[in-house]
Amino acid sequence: MQTVNDIRKAFLDFFVRNGHTAVESSPLVPRNDPTLMFTNAGMVQFKNVFTGAETRAYKRATTAQKCVRAGGKHNDLENVGHTARHHTFFEMLGNFSFGDYFKEDAIQFAWQLVTRDYGLAKDRLCVTVYAEDDDAFHLWRKISGLPENRIIRIPTSDNFWAMGDTGPCGPCSEIFYDHGDHIWGGPPGSPEQDGDRFVEIWNLVFMQYEQVTPAERRPLPKPSIDTGMGLERIAAVMQGTHDNYETDLMRALIVASAEETHTKPDGEHRISHRVIADHLRASCFLIADGVLPSNEGRGYVLRRIMRRAMRHAQMIGSRDPLMWRLVPALVAKMGQAYPELERAQPLIEETLKLEETRFKQTLERGLRLLDEATAELGADKRLPGEVAFKLYDTFGFPLDLTQDALRGKGIDVDVPGFDAAMARQKAEARKAWAGSGEAATEGVWFEIREEIGATEFLGYDTEGADAKVMALVVDGKRVDRAKAGDEVAIVVNQTPFYGESGGQVGDTGRATTAGGTRLTVTDTHKKVGDVWVHHARVEAGTLAVGDDIHLEVDHERRSAIRANHSVTHLLHAALRDRLGSHVTQKGSLVSPDRMRFDVSHPKPIAPAEMAEVEATVNAHIRANAEVMTRLMDPESAVKAGAMALFGEKYGDEVRVVSMGAKGEPPLSTELCGGTHVRRTGDIGLFKVVSESAVAAGVRRIEALTGAGAQAYLAEQERVLQETAALLKAAPAEVPARVTALIEERRRLERELTDTRRKMASGGGAASGGGEVKQVNGLKFAPRLLDGMPAKDLKGLADDLKKQLGSGVIALVSVAEGKASLVVGVTDDLTGKISAVDLVRAGSAAVGGKGGGGRPDMAQAGGPDGARAAEALTAIEAALAGT
Repeated sequence: MQTVNDIRKAFLDFFVRNGHTAVESSPLVPRNDPTLMFTNAGMVQFKNVFTGAETRAYKRATTAQKCVRAGGKHNDLENVGHTARHHTFFEMLGNFSFGDYFKEDAIQFAWQLVTRDYGLAKDRLCVTVYAEDDDAFHLWRKISGLPENRIIRIPTSDNFWAMGDTGPCGPCSEIFYDHGDHIWGGPPGSPEQDGDRFVEIWNLVFMQYEQVTPAERRPLPKPSIDTGMGLERIAAVMQGTHDNYETDLMRALIVASAEETHTKPDGEHRISHRVIADHLRASCFLIADGVLPSNEGRGYVLRRIMRRAMRHAQMIGSRDPLMWRLVPALVAKMGQAYPELERAQPLIEETLKLEETRFKQTLERGLRLLDEATAELGADKRLPGEVAFKLYDTFGFPLDLTQDALRGKGIDVDVPGFDAAMARQKAEARKAWAGSGEAATEGVWFEIREEIGATEFLGYDTEGADAKVMALVVDGKRVDRAKAGDEVAIVVNQTPFYGESGGQVGDTGRATTAGGTRLTVTDTHKKVGDVWVHHARVEAGTLAVGDDIHLEVDHERRSAIRANHSVTHLLHAALRDRLGSHVTQKGSLVSPDRMRFDVSHPKPIAPAEMAEVEATVNAHIRANAEVMTRLMDPESAVKAGAMALFGEKYGDEVRVVSMGAKGEPPLSTELCGGTHVRRTGDIGLFKVVSESAVAAGVRRIEALTGAGAQAYLAEQERVLQETAALLKAAPAEVPARVTALIEERRRLERELTDTRRKMASGGGAASGGGEVKQVNGLKFAPRLLDGMPAKDLKGLADDLKKQLGSGVIALVSVAEGKASLVVGVTDDLTGKISAVDLVRAGSAAVGGKGGGGRPDMAQAGGPDGARAAEALTAIEAALAGT
């Protein structure tokens, strides 16, 4: 028997042999189509190629595409487990031609693969074509040899595909497999076509036209091919069953569920095991592609899927969380084809375990309330909307989970009543917010949040995505459009841009529309918790609400920010390891050009300690350890060793970022919502540039990483080389040479000081010579000095006081245009004369503001050295007045 993995590989290998490029599956979160919640078909990643907005290096492609249909227009959630072929997650095999081959080759490839490589019996196959597509009819007749009664013309839109109201479109051709007359049903187009006997296994779309207007359709210059074969369906056919859940892959998951719960896979809990197996795949792949459970958007759909499976686990009787224990079984089956499953396995397991643990705590109480409410229902068998809303609001029951729980009892739910209760709650929240004291200018963001919901952040996994413009704000007011030159705040439904928070700055980049509008995004912020606001300047064109817009983060800047953010985690761990567990983060700034990290520590960090910390961080960088993310509740995360960061507010679920090799204790584990490198080696290099005090008991470390650190070190080396050249020495000899120069300078300064003091004491070059005046009956010795350092004036004053015996010394030195003053009073006169009063009088003359010291010795200064002589005169006048 060919396994699902064999069948997938055979498909891709067949088309590679026939000149196609094997392209990896795109993520389940579409980045090129803001109208889709999830990727639901193989052609989604090629949409812009088909429309001509994008070109690729190949003209033929083949893929095995991950798909989810669990929300919006394509929602199979309620049918999963009850039918043979409904899934939330499925794989779509496809081959594509972008203006290369067309109908004949597409039909030839399809017929060869299913009959030759897959070995399906021709007499079990029939095909459909669009009623007006004679070309396809005759090509099938020629290539397959099928009789005309098994090439069925379908006149409806079921066999005519369109991308939208306008754009590429064309007729379809489907291949059906006949499971046999032991199953009820008829061929396509017959009254019994909805039965399970004839199953569509492959759809070929002949992209032949462009729908210009609803009334005008014209041929495409380069017709293309888009096909889709459901892997689960073809696997069922090739493994001899009409039930997708009986294939080897799904059966393995069902058996794993049965073994973990000690129940039979095909007994009374058969449907529950199927639901769990299907929802396990959808949940794991969504988490691997960056979707985490929440109460909004994609995260809410994921939570609905997870909780529906978890309710079925409870119905089976599973006492402990079940889903996370099934992840290894899924990874064993699909991890080779989709390595992202294995990479994200820790995150998947933690997320499932957390969600189920929390949900089990409320599930029993919620179901008890549901049982009580339904027991009181009258003959109408309809659950009031208020009760359904209480289950949602209090116990986290999505509406469809309540509907599913009541399905077996034949009870309906009053959906309009549920919607009315939801609207009342929002109105009350709006009133509460309006009275909360928030700034009036923030009201516009709350209004936008109420109207359009939260922004989906895609930036953990991508730096580019398409989005839809949901709101525009100019000068604090909402507008419908913005023109060239306008500074505008933009809100979109999904974005790769990080909004400033947690010390990490917001992203910048660019945005464009298909109509030619160009914008520069200068900053990104988060408002009212989960609305991303892009501050932008319209460079050209006009942007309007409702426009599709392509957002592209500045890659180099984001990469630098990621490196600087991730290194704060390594630095934190290294500081705690070297200095002690008292070291905790007190703040940070993560920008593209540097990082700033504040920590609690009672004293300066010694250079040797900092050098050791820096070396430890760089060793962790060289280890190139993996950076892993998990989802946990804050309490469990902290118990597991995660560091909660200063000043952060955490919700019920937190992202836990760990760095370290698998199987070894992590280097660092912290609660963090920022963007990070994938491996520590991506940081490149770490260099501390300063350490200082920022507050009592708080030290600030500033550092650089990557190219910034390299540039800093290069500049330091340049300065060293330049210094060595000036000293005519090798770089290694610079410290010794500089030390010698410093000692020589100190010796010369001492000699110069001694000479100046001798000259000043004996007259010499000092203005005023050795003059001693009689002022108010006291000896007064004024000296005007040129270039003597202020630090030497007191020593000279002491020498002169000794020479004078009894009296007052006044020294004024002028250096670099500024005046320095010292007044000395001998001890016998300090009882009636204060040196402080005299120096202040002199200071005022040179523009100074006061002075200070003791009654026997005081010092001052002033900016106006040109008036130095006036300072001596002022001191003399003050002495005369005493």
